[in-house]
Amino acid sequence: MDMSEHPTARMAKPPVELRGEVRLDESMARHVSWRAGGRVTRAYVPADVDDLCAFVAAAPATEPLVFVGLGSNLLVRDDGFRGTVIFTHGVLKEIRVEGRAIYAEAGVSSPKLARFAANHARRGAEFMAGIPGTIGGALAMNAGCYGGETWKIVESVTTVDRNGQLRQRTRANYDIGYRHVALLEDGEEWFLAARFKLPKGDPAKSRLIIRQLLEQRIAAQPLSQPNAGSVFRNPPGDHAARLIEACGLKGHAIGGAMISDKHANFIVNRGRATAADIEALIELAANAVREKFTIELEREVRILGGIETKEATHG
Repeated sequence: MDMSEHPTARMAKPPVELRGEVRLDESMARHVSWRAGGRVTRAYVPADVDDLCAFVAAAPATEPLVFVGLGSNLLVRDDGFRGTVIFTHGVLKEIRVEGRAIYAEAGVSSPKLARFAANHARRGAEFMAGIPGTIGGALAMNAGCYGGETWKIVESVTTVDRNGQLRQRTRANYDIGYRHVALLEDGEEWFLAARFKLPKGDPAKSRLIIRQLLEQRIAAQPLSQPNAGSVFRNPPGDHAARLIEACGLKGHAIGGAMISDKHANFIVNRGRATAADIEALIELAANAVREKFTIELEREVRILGGIETKEATHG
């Protein structure tokens, strides 16, 4: 009997042929902007979108999956993260004009979107030049600065679910707020691309705005030292930096990490900082603000490992 005609043979799934790169026990210090932290059990660099979907579909249902772009708001604890990280930067990099919108994949840097939009006579994305991460991360947390927010210019998104299936979503599918985005349905999905609806503009004017915003950023932020951007969200009607500075913590150091003496809502790696050093400063600042002002600061940065694992798998 020909085995191809056997009922069991017809039902069996063919083995998944992945084309990306698997890395075991991968150090995350080289993949996050803090340049500190532990290792992950497994990392995957997909070949393209189809390969990424195949990898997600083949992963065990209980395995924590985390998508990482430039790692600009991420910290992996020193004892590591038992799960898999999927890298998007340098892989999901397509950006193009699509009719009245601009399509950008999750691995495209936010500043690149700002420049691309300006050069193609589209306005409204200039603020993205000040976001030090990728489109995927900006979508996941509704990143913003200088009066702009990512989801204010989003028309639709493409996601991949836990079964490796692509989905098309709009704002109506999400609960969106200040530095907050949550799918209204049950299940895990990750952002792969977005369409940004941007009106026509003047390229020269947009480039001028971008240059002015970058000059403002350079003047106000400690960009010469490894950091993860703003550590805390601004509480309603106030600024986290002001509150932390008012607690006398500007310039305070633990080990190789320091609360920036230039901007108190930034923690910088002065050299050889551990994840524990950085996390200790995060806790110190939050506790000090709570005690002095009875205000609970909420983190913008995500922490992988230990008790934070569940939270961090829904990005």
